[in-house]
Amino acid sequence: MPNTMNLETSVETFLRAQQGKNRRPATLVAYSTDLTQFVAWLRETNGVIDTPADITRLDLSEYLAHLADRQLAGVTRARKVATLREYFRFLDSIAVLRYADIGILATPKKEQRGRNYLSPEEYNRLLAAAGGHPRDYAILQVFLQTGVRVSELCALTLEDIDLVGKELRVREGKGQSERRIELEKKGIQALKSYLRQRADTLSPILFLNYTGEPLSERGVQKMLAKYLAQAGITKRISPHALRHTFASYKAARGVSAFQLQAWLGHARLDTTSIYVHLVRQNAKKAMEATSL
Repeated sequence: MPNTMNLETSVETFLRAQQGKNRRPATLVAYSTDLTQFVAWLRETNGVIDTPADITRLDLSEYLAHLADRQLAGVTRARKVATLREYFRFLDSIAVLRYADIGILATPKKEQRGRNYLSPEEYNRLLAAAGGHPRDYAILQVFLQTGVRVSELCALTLEDIDLVGKELRVREGKGQSERRIELEKKGIQALKSYLRQRADTLSPILFLNYTGEPLSERGVQKMLAKYLAQAGITKRISPHALRHTFASYKAARGVSAFQLQAWLGHARLDTTSIYVHLVRQNAKKAMEATSL
């Protein structure tokens, strides 16, 4: 592999390699966005850089300072640095440059922010607001009863729902791996109500929009925002916050981190353990509040 490949070609080569590793679509989008912005910044600030091998430690230090000047959140800057690490390690693996020459990129400190989730009173208000719309009510129940990601929900097909076996099949990445989540009574009833009035279409996708096309992630976000407003909930709640609601509720009721990991589809147990830590923190507050 020649070390003369230009910046744009190196990014395209990296992204193709990541697709081959079955990265999640959201991860690929983040990689593409982060590296496109990085290359654009290099082109604007240093006219002599044309290949990855031209990049120096000083360039990276100035780029990190640029990100800080933009007042991006620490978690966002940390993600961009992680993308750059993956990019440079890949280029090292194909002999375009030496990763050691670039230097180890320090990860910006992430701000400690609480995970937004709904209380039982709040999610009951949310469900009540959507009660007159079978599709939307079913979507909210699936989120709250299974903890799926919004991308996974939008990809669900009719074949993924087993109402007899009381099970939901969730396909990950490009569909090469999957996990199964038990369906409880409320979720099953909501899905049955929706399926009775679902549009008669050849589309295999479970949730459709008003034109009979697959519902998009943006469509789900807009739908959720509508019912949050109707329910008078002012928290910043996204579809991912409904996933947090599911996990926090289950952890608070004694579900093990191992079971949560299986339901949530986390690759690493320490990702799931955050919910156990939240429960422990709440327990400390409860002990203090009920001191004898």
